[in-house]
Amino acid sequence: MFVLIMQFVWKYIDDMLGKGLEWQVIAKLLFYICAGLVPMALPLAVLLSSLMTFGNLGENNELTAFKAAGISLQRVMKPLIITSILLSIVAFLFANYLLPVANLKGASLLYDIQKKKPAVNIKPGIFYNEIENITIRIKDKTPHPKGEMLQSVMIYNHTNNRGNTMVTVADSGIMFLSEDKLNLHFLLYNGAQYEDNKEEVRPPERKYPFTVTQFSENHVKLDLSAFKLNRTDEELFKENVQMMNMKQLAQNMDSIKMQMQESRMEFLKSLHRGYRLYSDTNLNFTRSYTLLNFDSLISALPLTDKNRILADAQNHTRSMVSKAYIKRIEFENRRHYFINHQIEWHKKLTFSLACILLFFIGAPLGAIIRKGGLGMPVVVSVVAFLIYYILMTIGEQMTAEEVLPAYIGMWLATLFFVPLCIFITKKAISDAALFNADTYLEPILKILRLKKQKTNA
Repeated sequence: MFVLIMQFVWKYIDDMLGKGLEWQVIAKLLFYICAGLVPMALPLAVLLSSLMTFGNLGENNELTAFKAAGISLQRVMKPLIITSILLSIVAFLFANYLLPVANLKGASLLYDIQKKKPAVNIKPGIFYNEIENITIRIKDKTPHPKGEMLQSVMIYNHTNNRGNTMVTVADSGIMFLSEDKLNLHFLLYNGAQYEDNKEEVRPPERKYPFTVTQFSENHVKLDLSAFKLNRTDEELFKENVQMMNMKQLAQNMDSIKMQMQESRMEFLKSLHRGYRLYSDTNLNFTRSYTLLNFDSLISALPLTDKNRILADAQNHTRSMVSKAYIKRIEFENRRHYFINHQIEWHKKLTFSLACILLFFIGAPLGAIIRKGGLGMPVVVSVVAFLIYYILMTIGEQMTAEEVLPAYIGMWLATLFFVPLCIFITKKAISDAALFNADTYLEPILKILRLKKQKTNA
């Protein structure tokens, strides 16, 4: 979990730094993200722990002692099999009921953090304009008991959207935040405020009034409410498939099917309504599905009516082709949305089953390898989990691209690992030297010896 959460932190570090976030907000975000990483961390943890456990038992000859006492490997594994099954049930309940809530809250909080403005950071010699309608420039700043001591302060007020018509300058000042951090205060010393009182409509001969206000001390307060972390309504994220449980996913899939069917029927009806014959007002044509000789009908009309009918038919055809194209895009989007529901529905089952599958990979491999600690078990578990994760990703991608149906693509890794689990477990029960090269070379050497003897004979 630590490795996975660090990957998330490095990925979104730029979105979180420099925004003045409180530690409670960051802790809440990491908590939600940790919950979302459980589907990846838990199967890997089961695989690693089972490898280490049985590797230690084999390295300390405890498995040999069990077998000498008449206790088979199946009996040794039995309590851990029950534990992994219970863990799988808990994982399913977690994925179905808690994970959607954590994904919803985590995604909405991360979105709000990404949209939050950076905290106020006024640098010397640079015009700072992150505060709405305000531009600030300072020459230098140093720490002060109340906040920060500023030198050569210039504040441009663009509230009236009339350019630099109101400017405040001061030799020095103190900048500090209010206790609620919603206001930025400036105590300015020895300066002046310049204001150009422009009028929107004025004759060319009118002079521009100009006001200068000298001050020895001036208090300026700027509103920072726009820098506050504003929470978005979580209802806006609930349409994402990762925020739904299996029941909601099934209901949505039924609704999407019905919508697609209704939309298809409505489109067919619109095509039917749009099919019509263009004719002269003196001719009464009725809609008919019998074969008609349109060439003879049109040739009997005057040239102007004939051109009008052909032009109208051409425009009508172009309109229907355009509608059909738009409808096809709509159907494709709905179908992809439906497939995403299927992928997420199957994910909740494959995640819980992965805990059992990877246990039956780790425990027999540990008994065969007979190496404990964090050396060989970590290497083997990472390789096995990478194979499982790659197959799962390939299956999900093939399902999303409609190469495979969801009930095959999402279970591709499981279909590959079930025979592998049976094979490795049988090898562990029979004490087969699975990773001994001589076991595989000996049959080949025997064949070569036989061929050599026949050749000599």
